Amino acid sequence: MKAVRIHQFGGPEVLTYEDVPDPELRKDQVLVRVKACALNHLDVWVRKGLPGVKLPHILGSDVAGEVVETGEYISGFKTGQRVLLAPMHYCGYCAKCVAGVQNQCREFTVLGNGVDGGNCELIAVSPANVIPIPDSLDFNQAASVPLVFVTAWHMLVGLAGIRPGQTVLVLGASSGVGIAAIQIAKMFHCRVITTAGDEKKLEKARALGADYGIDHYKQKISEEVRKITNKEGVDIVVEHVGLATWDESMRSLKTGGMLVTCGATTGREVSLNLGHLFGRQLSLRGSYMGTMGELHEVLAHVFAGRLKAIVDRVFPLKDLRAAHEYLEKSQMFGKIVVNP
Repeated sequence: MKAVRIHQFGGPEVLTYEDVPDPELRKDQVLVRVKACALNHLDVWVRKGLPGVKLPHILGSDVAGEVVETGEYISGFKTGQRVLLAPMHYCGYCAKCVAGVQNQCREFTVLGNGVDGGNCELIAVSPANVIPIPDSLDFNQAASVPLVFVTAWHMLVGLAGIRPGQTVLVLGASSGVGIAAIQIAKMFHCRVITTAGDEKKLEKARALGADYGIDHYKQKISEEVRKITNKEGVDIVVEHVGLATWDESMRSLKTGGMLVTCGATTGREVSLNLGHLFGRQLSLRGSYMGTMGELHEVLAHVFAGRLKAIVDRVFPLKDLRAAHEYLEKSQMFGKIVVNP
């Protein structure tokens, strides 16, 4: 089969489109033909070098495709069935997995990070990770959903316990997590404030349901939040930017508010005023993807049309280098997808 692999860490030039052996299907696996694979910032971080990644390596966390074959022990799937893959790997038998919190499993990793991903034509996976999709969802849309929507759902529903009537600040409206978080918060009838780097992106965010938009290049986030909320602040901040926005995110919280973070694209080392933290009774929660149960919960809303994937641009798999270059320019609104 054709695949894109990295044989060394570095820039987009290390992505190599080449022939690799087809995966050997075990008796307890399902073989899926990849029709679409969406990019995430994780692809860039792995490509540049993360601990534990064995080379050569196939990137790609978000996969949609068709069932080709099932192992001897597998039933319930048909050849040609349209599916997406849960973008996670876990042991399935430890206390955490049995309790349904797979993202706390010691073996937990994201597809395309600790294990080979979907930048290829065929992939063999556990049947637990194979989820049928409705005909109303095309492959590019389906591939744009899993990682970012389960992440945003886990942050808002699983950790922050979002409730109707709250005010939510979503950083990075044009990102996958931002797009998902805006829609989820509006589905819970919350007031949503979001940020982006230009007015066109903010217009698109408003079209998704955001009530207010802040241009983080021209406006100070916390000052605008105070104006919008009559100096009260927000109940929840969905943070995944890191160093560049951390202080503003903290200042934007109301007394008793919660900041949930799942990433640090601009830097991991941030300052924290403990007096500010305990004096205003703030909560900080770290979030790592989500559970299988949460994935099925949020997918039910996607399949019903209450939440929707946004696809920015589609590239052929052979042009994955160009797709990575486009991703690193951060000009997109929505997901970048590659098609084998």
